[in-house]
Amino acid sequence: CETCSKEEAKYRCPRCMKYSCSLLCVKKHKLALSCNGVRDKTAFISVNEFTDLNLLSDYRFLEDVARTADAAARHCVVHSPATKRLLYCLRNKARGCNIELKTLPVGFTKRKENSTTFNSTENKFYWHLKLVFPHCHAEYTLKGVPDDKTLADILKPYIDPVESDPVVCQRLKIYTASPQSDVRILMKIENRSRNSVR
Repeated sequence: CETCSKEEAKYRCPRCMKYSCSLLCVKKHKLALSCNGVRDKTAFISVNEFTDLNLLSDYRFLEDVARTADAAARHCVVHSPATKRLLYCLRNKARGCNIELKTLPVGFTKRKENSTTFNSTENKFYWHLKLVFPHCHAEYTLKGVPDDKTLADILKPYIDPVESDPVVCQRLKIYTASPQSDVRILMKIENRSRNSVR
């Protein structure tokens, strides 16, 4: 046993391949290594170590993905007339504002989390934004951001040295301490190949 080094090992962790002798040692190793005990189906395996067992595992993983995608396509929400009508309306309004709106299929986490709406009485989009501050490893999600709000106003509660929340300001101090002219705002480009120059 790689945990207690006393008893003969009976079990092997599917994720980190550590040997354990009992349930107690299994729990200890999971706690010590922050291991969840679930085999990583997408872990990299070099060509030299690739066996028939790995090929079978990959095949089963692809079957699981196909099954999940098929179940999502058959889900009642996908075929709901109300859902289709709302999505069609949202796309039309976006097209009218010269915005190319793309949506993920039902079942995707980002699709479930997205709260973007269009208010027809105000004739205004309310966007779901995700702010990522890479130098601080911080992420913030904003819901219901009106389309007429400027980026400067959106970022004020986060990186403005005077108006930002003290806790947030402390976490993002590399941004708040820098001059505003040094802060660059970038938008992620979707559907681009990995080796793209952009």
